[in-house]
Amino acid sequence: MAALLVLGFSSGMPLFLTSKTLQAWMTVEGVDLATVGRVSWLALPYTLKFLWAPILDRYIPPFLGRRRGWLLITQVLLGLLIAAMSLHDPKQALFILFVNTLLIAFFSATQDIAVDAYSVDVLEDREMGAGASLKVMGYRIALILTGGLALVMADRMPWGTVYIIMAAFMLLGILGTFLAPEPVLREGPPASLADAVVKPFMEFYHRAGPTMGPLLLLFIILYSMADRFVQNMANPFLLDVGYTLTEVGAITQALGLAATIAGVLVGGAFIAKLGINRSLWILAVIQMGSNLAYYLLAVRPKDLSLLTGAILVENFSGGLVTAGFVAFMMSLCSRQFSATQFALLSSFMAFARDFVAGFAGDIAKATGWPQFFLISIAAGIPALLMLPIVAPLTRENPRGAAEHTGEVADEPLTRPA
Repeated sequence: MAALLVLGFSSGMPLFLTSKTLQAWMTVEGVDLATVGRVSWLALPYTLKFLWAPILDRYIPPFLGRRRGWLLITQVLLGLLIAAMSLHDPKQALFILFVNTLLIAFFSATQDIAVDAYSVDVLEDREMGAGASLKVMGYRIALILTGGLALVMADRMPWGTVYIIMAAFMLLGILGTFLAPEPVLREGPPASLADAVVKPFMEFYHRAGPTMGPLLLLFIILYSMADRFVQNMANPFLLDVGYTLTEVGAITQALGLAATIAGVLVGGAFIAKLGINRSLWILAVIQMGSNLAYYLLAVRPKDLSLLTGAILVENFSGGLVTAGFVAFMMSLCSRQFSATQFALLSSFMAFARDFVAGFAGDIAKATGWPQFFLISIAAGIPALLMLPIVAPLTRENPRGAAEHTGEVADEPLTRPA
């Protein structure tokens, strides 16, 4: 569980540095709002990561084992690439900045593959809620650090210095990788790369069924839609209506962390008490309702107390919903193909965040902020209508869920047999 907390933190570090925080940097530098919104398209690797995930299932690095070896490789490269962001200027070299951002997104997506596969491999069915909560807690702490503290720092020092400091935090993930236990896989990795590519899809659709399989993938796209629209444009909105970087960053840093921790802990308790299915119903409603806080910010004059409330609601509900949804996706993955299957599922989730939400800036520009947030609330209705099919209240786990019996080595492995 401690390993999942630290690895979740490492997994969350790159995301806002190439999305919300980068968008804040671009907004301050006067980049066009539509271009700022399209930054999310540079995160395409998060959507496509299932294409190279079979490599992480099939091949074992010569150090630290099948999961931790790949973690170390990606974490070192990410630290270097995040530090390289300090060399760019959005006003003068936007293309080079976008190339650097795309590389970070690629290796961040690869790190996510390894972290998610590790989580599936080490958790038993009864541990899914707690494990998902701690991983999400680490992830959300990283988001607050890169989306809150980074903004406060940017008001007092150059953006390049901020990115170098953020890059240094990747050392925590590297330390966690060395200390984490290596999962044991009795059945062994796929026998060939062809097996690693084909069999995860065959196993998933055989288990879920030809009808339920596509429905599960569609549900994953739709479930987080309401949250993704707001996340993509939150910082440009707050800066556009008059809040300063320090106001946004300080409130996020001071109160957001506590709200996030409360959210993921409550999310874990929901899952332990109610099961994944019932939790998904409750969390879907909470996710849509939390967007009302931003609607109120859009229709009222600048108000720091209202901003504080909105940040609290966003972080609490974000931690709550993400913990439940991660547990849902983990329950659908087989241990033998966990890297490929979780990458496939999370790629569908990333499609909503990166491609569909890439139009959020255009929608906000065309409708204005109040109408934009009402549209974001309505975006959650389709997933709500699918819940009776995907997660019926008469069952504890979703349709198509796999069995999980976590097992780790007594001592960290240098290379599994």
